[in-house]
Amino acid sequence: MRPLVLVTGGSRGIGAATAVMAAQRGYDVAVHYRGDRAAADDVVARCRAAGARAEAFQGDVAVEADIVRVFAEVDGRMGRIAHLVNNAGITGKASRLDAAPTDEIRRTIDLNVTGAILAAREAIRRISPRHGGPGGTIVNLSSAAVWLGAPGDFVWYAASKGAIDSLTVGLAKELGAEGIRVNAVAPGLIETDIHETAGLGGRIERLAPMVPLQRGGTADEVAEIILFLMSDAARYVTGAVYKVTGGR
Repeated sequence: MRPLVLVTGGSRGIGAATAVMAAQRGYDVAVHYRGDRAAADDVVARCRAAGARAEAFQGDVAVEADIVRVFAEVDGRMGRIAHLVNNAGITGKASRLDAAPTDEIRRTIDLNVTGAILAAREAIRRISPRHGGPGGTIVNLSSAAVWLGAPGDFVWYAASKGAIDSLTVGLAKELGAEGIRVNAVAPGLIETDIHETAGLGGRIERLAPMVPLQRGGTADEVAEIILFLMSDAARYVTGAVYKVTGGR
């Protein structure tokens, strides 16, 4: 029987790449999305083409009731998850902090921090042997912004991802004895639409010369590390934050 992974924010970017790669490597996949059903359906179709069971689940990770509902729907339609890729996140529109609207900051924190914590809570309630689960993994999405700070763009986003690093370390220690490994991946400059969404078109080309490897990374290159951390090859790895930054 193929283990089941839930990928939040699985309809685009790193989430979509992770969902498809997971399907190709022997997992069934629950693809969470917020608003773009067509994109989620495309990811589901690609997962099914790889031989996986796959379904799409809609919800807003910034809303607790939606998170609880999504996990319940996954239970009912696909069964108990063994893995969570805690990927859903936003930056908000780029600006200096003194120009950032409170609603923009609050939405980012609600989704990136509170939403990720609540998603992890719901996953633990399925994965932990305390709740009849099989053990498994949680992989959180951090960011190079944690140590770079994202000045002039979105320092509040950097702060939100700093919280994800703390969540990762704490949960790894809390859950290790229960057969649950918790790690994070911190992408750097990655070629996804997150830059355009933030109003930073051309950011990859502008910043690539600052990266030691002289280019932006791809979503697949991040997904490779996520799949590694989910796998038995990483069975002695927990509480780690893996940098996927080209050396930046």
